[in-house]
Amino acid sequence: MSFGFFGIQVGWGLQMANTSAIFEYLGADAHQLPLLWLAAPLTGLVVQPVIGYLSDRTRSPLGRRRPYFLAGAILSSVALVLMPNASSLWMVAGLLWVLDTSINVSMTPFRSFVGDLLPEDQLTAGFSVQSLLQGLGAIAAAALPWVLTHGFHLAEADGNEVPFAVKLSFYIGAMAFLISVLWTVVSVREAPPAEPTEEQSSPGLGEGLNTMVREMGSALWHMPPVMRQLAWVQSFSWLGMFCMFLYFPPAIARNILGASSQGSALYAEGIAWAGLCIALYNAVCCIFAFALPHLVRAIGAKLTHTLCLIAGAVGLMSLGLIHDPYMVLLSMVGVGIAWASLLALPYALLIDALEPEQSCLYMGIFNLFIVLPEIIASLGLGWLMINVLDENRLTAVVIGGSFMLVAALLMQRVQPVESATETAEAVYQQSSVQ
Repeated sequence: MSFGFFGIQVGWGLQMANTSAIFEYLGADAHQLPLLWLAAPLTGLVVQPVIGYLSDRTRSPLGRRRPYFLAGAILSSVALVLMPNASSLWMVAGLLWVLDTSINVSMTPFRSFVGDLLPEDQLTAGFSVQSLLQGLGAIAAAALPWVLTHGFHLAEADGNEVPFAVKLSFYIGAMAFLISVLWTVVSVREAPPAEPTEEQSSPGLGEGLNTMVREMGSALWHMPPVMRQLAWVQSFSWLGMFCMFLYFPPAIARNILGASSQGSALYAEGIAWAGLCIALYNAVCCIFAFALPHLVRAIGAKLTHTLCLIAGAVGLMSLGLIHDPYMVLLSMVGVGIAWASLLALPYALLIDALEPEQSCLYMGIFNLFIVLPEIIASLGLGWLMINVLDENRLTAVVIGGSFMLVAALLMQRVQPVESATETAEAVYQQSSVQ
């Protein structure tokens, strides 16, 4: 049921690892990158809660969730093919908007898909499997340009042109996205949803929009306490990751390898090496996903997530002391540990506090605490890069590590619901079988 997540992560991983470099190939400066990336968090702000609301109420031959998997996969695949061939900054920004929207359409219902179909004592394991598949997809996406360049000896970039290896990676990613989501759509049957109540029946367009806004506002106001506590953790965690997504590949090329311009062969090599580093932290994510159940059983989900976030903070902040490209791989181990936990434990802690008929809506709302800080960063980091950081991309990544450290401290305020702890313990008692 989670195999489609592999393809989604291939698309998302290609976007994360290469978009800043594509912007720079087309002439963007460091202070322009946050604003050009603004499309990504803005689409998440709007799309995820809306898709969550609609998915909870959809009745179709494909079920509630699968129509959204399929529609998002088709649109994402088209955007992936077009994006590396764009001829201007704003064309890439527009395609990033389309790609991020489409990925959100596919990804949002997948969280609730697990909650719909798995028994309660397998929920945390289910989210760990999603984390594993996300890691595998991200490894493939991040390593593809380096493998194609060095393994198949494809031509390097010519001046400011996007390298052919990057373009080919996007084409392969488009196929992987579509095929893997199709596999889930075809091979998994959703349980027949309950008949819609009078409140869930299909109203007119105007009434439906009013109902949606009203229910989303009510859900936001009446969030479970554990969701309010996790919101602060999510905000600072993803603010740290967003700094990395924005600046890590150019920082490796410029600050670690010493490339002076995006038109140089050294810059292309640095971007490819950054992709390999991203592949490593996702490989660590895959491996560590198997250890998460045992850690939660031993020390609890709260302390486990805290320690994982600290590992990520140390990994990012240590980059400020590194000058050897190979030492970056060691820092990525800490980031991979944090990433595995970030993709699984907050959702496992949250799901037991939610009513099933509103789970996807709340999962969409939970995403607000990822995208709102990213929007703030998109609007403010450009000024910071010009006036404080002197366009130093590596310093911005290090600051991301400090945000993750704050998230680890805030995790100590979270009080998981009792059933979430019991669910985790039940899963981990049978983890050797799974």
